[in-house]
Amino acid sequence: MAVVWTGIAPHPPIAVPEVGREELPKVAATCRALQELAAGLKAAQADAVVVTTPHGPVFQDAVALSLLPKVQGDFANFGAPEVSFTLTIDRELTQAIMDACRALSVPTVGLDADKVRRFQTGSRLDHGVLVPWYYLAQAGIGLPIVWVGMSLLPPEELYAFGVAVQRAAADSGRKIAFLASADLSHRLTPTAPAGYHPAGARFDALVVEKVRTGDLEGLLQIDPTLADKAGECGWRSIMMLAGALDGYIIAPRVLSYEGPFGVGYLVAELKPEGKLPELKRLERLWDKRQQKIADRRANESIFVRLARESLEHFVRTGKKLPVPADLPPELKVRAAAFVSLKKHGQLRGCIGTTQPTQDNLAAEIITNAISAGTRDPRFWPVQEDELDDIVYSVDVLGTPEPITSLSQLDPKRYGVIVRGRDGRTGLLLPDLEGIDTPEQQVQIAKEKAGLGPGDEVQLERFEVKRYY
Repeated sequence: MAVVWTGIAPHPPIAVPEVGREELPKVAATCRALQELAAGLKAAQADAVVVTTPHGPVFQDAVALSLLPKVQGDFANFGAPEVSFTLTIDRELTQAIMDACRALSVPTVGLDADKVRRFQTGSRLDHGVLVPWYYLAQAGIGLPIVWVGMSLLPPEELYAFGVAVQRAAADSGRKIAFLASADLSHRLTPTAPAGYHPAGARFDALVVEKVRTGDLEGLLQIDPTLADKAGECGWRSIMMLAGALDGYIIAPRVLSYEGPFGVGYLVAELKPEGKLPELKRLERLWDKRQQKIADRRANESIFVRLARESLEHFVRTGKKLPVPADLPPELKVRAAAFVSLKKHGQLRGCIGTTQPTQDNLAAEIITNAISAGTRDPRFWPVQEDELDDIVYSVDVLGTPEPITSLSQLDPKRYGVIVRGRDGRTGLLLPDLEGIDTPEQQVQIAKEKAGLGPGDEVQLERFEVKRYY
């Protein structure tokens, strides 16, 4: 059959009467909308429900799906242990989705009992599932589920996961509902859980408008920096839902939106109402991504071209690229440099030097590019099949200068070096996403050095020239 219904639900435990009690009226609009959402799902007469949640087993590089026969969860952590659910996992559908993901090159992890023990996750239902399920159960819905942990994969892969759900539904001959559990910004007010940031309201307004108008592709193209500053919780779940509607004409309805506690709660229903081949977006999304990388490489600087060629040569041959014979003047100087790698918008490696270590900047970049791709301890070494997806930047450092106060820092202009009394050193480059204050900058540099918040440090600042 097909995907017959999709919806977006928030997951504030306070929306459960046994938890919210006297606070429940503050989320009355959300509660009414969740009741309406549950009625819509029931009317769709689905055979199973795929539920994505940001509070389940979340992996950086794969989508996790439960393969346990049954899963249980309750609201004991929220003062209501008597409210509990035991749900049946539709393992046949789960396996069909994983098979469809494999055909689309979307990595998945099936959490059977052995992997639950290995990863120590995925044994109990989280409140991202339990809160909306409370309202589904009230509506008399007792369907088997596919329990899916939201992933940190790139938007195109998250969308492709939804496409895999659609294909599995068609191949199985069953009617499938898709529920994306998703809170929006956690930074709407000064008393919000993550504090206030003006990006919170902007992000929420953008998501609500894209859902209201059915702009599924636009949901994937929201600026990740805006989402990060907003402190959102669920944008990726919504991307996964969007893929399940690939090629469908949809009827979107925003049932409610509110943020009484500084967290955005969106309830929406997006009903598929027939297919239209022109609305298939997946191949176009992949093509756009590759074209963006091609355009960037067509305009890359000599610094970045050298970094890219250095890593590609090393990965393919195991040998270090020789320094080119005819260097332009800007690569003949001695200077420290950092090489940063990103894959689909996510950091893939970053290594550099705070002082020159090579005879010239060209040799510095060649050496540091190899290190960024193969020796950054946070990541596995870059593999050959990744090279076409990696984009590079090179930061050439100016001479560090001592400073005596945080007021002399500007995270957009200056990088910072912290030096502990025991010789431990940490460095943070300037103009990084999500780093808005000198306090944040120094804190992260201390963490990189293995220093605590109270450790005394000497501070230095430096400017960089960043090349793409």
